[in-house]
Amino acid sequence: MKKVLIIAYYWPPAGGPGVQRWLKFITYLRDFNIEPVLYIPENPHYPIQDASLLNEIPEGITIYKNSIFEPYKLASIFSSKKTKRISSGLIQTKRQSFLEKIFLWVRGNLFIPDARKFWVKPSIYFLEDVIKNEKIETIITTGPPHSVHLIGLGLKKKLNITWISDFRDPWTTIGYHKKLKLTNASKKKHKYLESKVLNTADKIIVTSATTKKEFKTITAQPIEVITNGYDLKISKDVILDSKFTIAHIGSLLTGRDPDNLWKALSELLSENENFKNLFSLQLVGVVSDDVLENIKKYKLVNNTEIIGYLSHKDAIAFQRKSQVLLLVEINSEETKGIIPGKVFEYLAAKRPILGIGPKDWEVGQLIKDTNSGEAFIYDSKEKLKEIILKWFNLYLTNKLESTSSSIEKYSRKALTEQLAKHL
Repeated sequence: MKKVLIIAYYWPPAGGPGVQRWLKFITYLRDFNIEPVLYIPENPHYPIQDASLLNEIPEGITIYKNSIFEPYKLASIFSSKKTKRISSGLIQTKRQSFLEKIFLWVRGNLFIPDARKFWVKPSIYFLEDVIKNEKIETIITTGPPHSVHLIGLGLKKKLNITWISDFRDPWTTIGYHKKLKLTNASKKKHKYLESKVLNTADKIIVTSATTKKEFKTITAQPIEVITNGYDLKISKDVILDSKFTIAHIGSLLTGRDPDNLWKALSELLSENENFKNLFSLQLVGVVSDDVLENIKKYKLVNNTEIIGYLSHKDAIAFQRKSQVLLLVEINSEETKGIIPGKVFEYLAAKRPILGIGPKDWEVGQLIKDTNSGEAFIYDSKEKLKEIILKWFNLYLTNKLESTSSSIEKYSRKALTEQLAKHL
């Protein structure tokens, strides 16, 4: 078997979508005659944890660990709540405290490309021997955090091995980048490092066609799109919620705040007594204060359940039983290529998807191609209201269902086969 070294920051017990991509690739790589060897931090700071994912780690995988200095642990001495929210991507835009502004400035300008930068040099030194002893010819780095790619950059220079960089999200065009209070010098440094990585890696993997198009303006290196996916059996033997539930599973970050959806729901509650009695908005995961304020503003509180974070297993069960699955992305040019990992699990859940995102959002085309629901831009209040009412009436007659099709290519095993062809 060919050995491949995967360098990752997120690994169980880390929770969230960032960990699942490579947990599943590593699970299936052996089926394609590739033996994965993993390198992860020994003492990481994971803002979200899901211990149930530990049970999904395949047996016999060689895992190397090395200690990491985590500035977030020091910052939590001053405010553990604010530190956890910032490290999770929940950057408050309204009424930022002085401490939050300081944290953001430090995070953006002193920790480039991110707060895991202190893991880079020790990892390069540590992995030189690992690569030689394991007789590894190919390494893969996966980010964010993009500091992980700098480990690959250093190893490529020292050992001249084959290096593949996997970008789960873009680098300088990611939604939160503009909120980091970057100086011009810091912006230039980010751009420089991004270009250095993209032009030094032998191959690049991205999760969307939009990111591929963006990166092709920076590098001539080969770029392959391998999306995220689902890893579960599709079953229709599920007892659906008795109420008309619209559920969002995952973090509702600041900016993922569809004002016109809240307006449409508010109007339906006031105009339709039956809807008022049967509707429930269910938010699973961390919810930003901006979203919570709007839910209160539009008088949706009595029809809203804040569930909090669930394990991946429980989140999957929640998706399957929900009447409608809500998917929201930040309304900006930079986010039109963001395809959240959960969308593929939404597809496998076989429930209608209500998507709200920017114009030309790739997810909108994905929903259309799979016939799995409807997607709207942020300005579409009347159309949103119309489709919600249509689905509510179908729910009343037990006829609300998803007819999603052609989703097998997004199974984790099929995607791993695609990855194996490039190793």
